[in-house]
Order: sequence, then C-alpha cells, then structure tokens
Amino acid sequence: MDLTKMKNDKKLYLCRWYFRAGFAFLPFVWLVNAVWFFQEAFRKPPFEEQKQIQRYVVLSGIGASIWAAVIAVWIYIFQTHRTEWGETADYISFVIPTGIK
Repeated sequence: MDLTKMKNDKKLYLCRWYFRAGFAFLPFVWLVNAVWFFQEAFRKPPFEEQKQIQRYVVLSGIGASIWAAVIAVWIYIFQTHRTEWGETADYISFVIPTGIK
C-alpha cells in the first residue's frame, strides 16, 4: 500500500489499528507500524494528525523493542539451560537435539 496516496485521517486510522493489533501478542505488527509510518511521523511537513501518528510510532517502536529483548532473553535462557530442565524442556521443544543428555 502506498501511503502517499492516502488521506491523513486514513493514515492515522491505519497507524492506530496496527498499534492496537500489536497488543494481540503480535510484536511484528508493532515493528511494521514503526518502520512504515516513521517517514509520515517525523520527516513530512507538519499536518494535523501527525502528532498522534508520532505517538503511535514511538509506542510501537518501544513495544517491539521490549518484545525483542524478552524473546532474546528467553532464547538465551532456554538454550543454556535446556539440558538441566530434563523432560520439561523436551515437552516445550519443537526439535529435540541429539547429543548430551
């Protein structure tokens, strides 16, 4: 979708919709929202809805960053402690690596 062809009120509606969709445990939507609307929020000449779009872009970026940090920490913890957790780790693993038990 080309944002340059959309009216400003439709841009705000779409940005707000993506922000709200991110609360459904979809951090990728927040990332897309932050990247997609960054130009509209911070580099375009001022328009009436721009302040609200800026708010949603910043909050989406923060939300995506927090989720990325949480996922990175979980991956690190799981990878370093999987063998210590025994069968519990096997139950939550998609692929059970062969090797050390």
